[in-house]
Amino acid sequence: MHDAVLKKELSDDQLLRYSRQIMLPAIDIAGQERILNATALVVGLGGLGSPVAMYLASAGIGRLILVDHDDVEASNLQRQIIHGEDTLGEAKVVSARQRIGLLNPACEVDAHQEKLTVDNVSEFVALADVVIDCSDNFSSRFALNRACVEYKTPLVSGAAIRMEGQLSVFDSRKPSSPCYRCLYDESGSEDLNCATNGVLAPVVGIVGSIQALEALKLISECGEPAVGKLMIFDMSAMDWRKMTLKKDPSCPVCG
Repeated sequence: MHDAVLKKELSDDQLLRYSRQIMLPAIDIAGQERILNATALVVGLGGLGSPVAMYLASAGIGRLILVDHDDVEASNLQRQIIHGEDTLGEAKVVSARQRIGLLNPACEVDAHQEKLTVDNVSEFVALADVVIDCSDNFSSRFALNRACVEYKTPLVSGAAIRMEGQLSVFDSRKPSSPCYRCLYDESGSEDLNCATNGVLAPVVGIVGSIQALEALKLISECGEPAVGKLMIFDMSAMDWRKMTLKKDPSCPVCG
C-alpha cells in the first residue's frame, strides 16, 4: 500500500475472521492483504466517522489514524454510535480507540486529539493510503483536498444533514479526476452542521457506511469507486441521484 510493499500476510485466525470477504472473487486473499497493509486517515469521529472507523476496523484495516479535537457529549449519542455513556466527557478519538480495540484488537489506532489545520494536515495525509473526510466544516474539507491532491492520495468525501446526504470520491492519481475544489468555491461556501440544522440518526450511518465501502474498494482494488460522481441522497423520499463531475481546467488546486 503506502510503501508499495505488502509487509504482512494473513494469519490462520485472520483467514477465518475475514473469510466472508475473502470469498468474494474481486477481493480474495490478495485484496484482504491489501486491506491489512493499508493505513486510513479518518478526520472527524462524529456521525460519519463512527461507522467509517468501525467498518474499516471490522473489515481488517491494518492501521487507522483518527483526528478530532472534540469530547463526547450527551447530544452526540443519538447518532455517533462509536461512543457511549461510559465515554461521556472523554476525547472522541480516545473513545473511538477504546471501541475499536473491543471490535478488532489487531487494528492499530493512532489517536490525535487536535483540530485539523493547514499547518498539520500534510503530516497526516502523508501517512495515509486513503483519506476519509468526516468533518463538519469547509475549512477542514478544503485543507484535506489540497493535501490529497499534493500527495495524490484518494479522498472519500461525505456529508449529511437533516434527512439529506451526499458522497463523492476524488482520486488525484487519475488525470481525469476532479477534486473537491472543482465542486465547491472556497469563497462562497458556508458551513452547515447538525448542531444548527439537526439530522435523523440513520442518515449519517448510511452515508458513513458508504464512505467505508468506497475506501475499502479503493484499498482492495475491488469494483469501481465513485470517482467523478456526486451521489445525492434524499432520505425523506428515498431518492438517490447521481451526477457526473468533471475536472475544472481552471481549478486553483488541481487545474
